[in-house]
Amino acid sequence: MILHELISYEVLRLIWWLLLGILLVGFAVMDGFDLGTGMLLPFVGKTDLERRVVINSVGPVWEGNQVWLVLGGGAIFAAWPQLYAVSFSGFYLAMFAILFALILRPVAFKFRSKNESARWRNTWDWLLFVGGFVPSLICGVAMGNVLQGVPFKLEPDMQIYYTGSFFGLLNPFALLTGVLSVAMLATHGAAWLQLKTDGAVHERARRFGLVSALLTAVLFMVCGALLYKFVAGYQITSAIVTEGPSNPLLKTVEQQPGIWFANYAAQPVLYVVPLLGVGGALLAWLAMSGRKPLAALLASGLGIAGIILSVGVSMFPFILPSSENPRASLTVWDSSSSHLTLFIMLVCVVIFLPIILAYTSWVYSVLRGKVDPDDIEQDRGHAY
Repeated sequence: MILHELISYEVLRLIWWLLLGILLVGFAVMDGFDLGTGMLLPFVGKTDLERRVVINSVGPVWEGNQVWLVLGGGAIFAAWPQLYAVSFSGFYLAMFAILFALILRPVAFKFRSKNESARWRNTWDWLLFVGGFVPSLICGVAMGNVLQGVPFKLEPDMQIYYTGSFFGLLNPFALLTGVLSVAMLATHGAAWLQLKTDGAVHERARRFGLVSALLTAVLFMVCGALLYKFVAGYQITSAIVTEGPSNPLLKTVEQQPGIWFANYAAQPVLYVVPLLGVGGALLAWLAMSGRKPLAALLASGLGIAGIILSVGVSMFPFILPSSENPRASLTVWDSSSSHLTLFIMLVCVVIFLPIILAYTSWVYSVLRGKVDPDDIEQDRGHAY
C-alpha cells in the first residue's frame, strides 16, 4: 500500500477542514490582541509615556503572532486551491486594504519614536489605530459575505469568474458582522492591556473592555437571529460523494432560510460552539469586573474561538457558497487538493506545528510580566 493511502481521502479532507478552522482561530486569538491593542491605543494612552507602554506591551510578540496569518494563507493555498483562487481574487481590494493596514503597523512601530514631535507621534498612533481597525472590520465583513454567499461562478473547465464588486461586499449584514469582529478583538486587546499594564492605562482598558465584551455577546446573538430569519443557507440536494474528484459542478444545491442551523438540529451537541462564543464574551466581562486579567484574556480567547468555529459548524460541508451559481459552491468534499498533496502537507503540519507552539510558549513565558513605565523612560529593555 502506498503510504498516503493509509489515511483515506475523505478523512484527509475532514482533517484539513478542521486544521483550517484551527489556523483561523489561532490567527484571531494570537494576532487579535495586537489588533485590539492598536485600536485602543489612542483612547487608553493619554500621554506619550502611556502610549509607549501600550505599544511595548505587544512590541516583542506581534511579529511572531503574524506567523498564524502566514500559516492560514499557506494552508488555504496548498489544501484548498479553489478557495484560495476565489477568495484572494474576488476579495482583491479588500485583501489589499488588509495588507496595507497590516504594513502600517511595523512602519508605525519603527518610525514613531524617530521624532519627538507630538504631532509626529500622534499621527503614527492613529495609523496604528487604522492598522488594527481596518483588518478587524474587513475580516468580519468577509465572514458575513461568506455566510450569504459570494458572487462567483465556475465554467466546465473550472475557470473561475467573480461577478461582484468591492462595494457590494458592504451590505448591512456583512457590516454588522464587521462591527462584531471589531468589538470582539477590542475586548481581546483590552484584556491583554489589563494583563500587561498598571495604573491609568489598565483602568481605561478595563472600562473599554467591559463595554466591548457585552457588545460582542449582544451582536453575536443578533447576528445569529438575523442569520436564521433572513439569510438563505445552502444545502446539497444530490448524493454527496466524499471520495470523488474535486469538481464542485458535480452536485446540485438549493437555498433556503434557516438551513445554516440544520447541523445544530441534527446534532444538538454542536450548540456548545455558539454558546462558547456568547459565554466566552460574558465570562470575559465578569473577569474584567472582578479584576482578573488573565482569566479575562483566556475567556476572550474562548469567545473568539466559539464565534469563528460556529460559522464553520453552521456551514459544513460548505466552505465558500456561491450566490451566483449555488451549484458551483465550494465544499469540503469537492474543492481540495489531491490525496497525496493533503497527506504531504499533513506530515509537514505534524512536524512543524508543535515546534511553532513550543517556541511561542517559550517566548511568552520569557516575556511574562507587566510593562514598567520607569524602564521605558530609562530605555531599559524596551524597543519602542
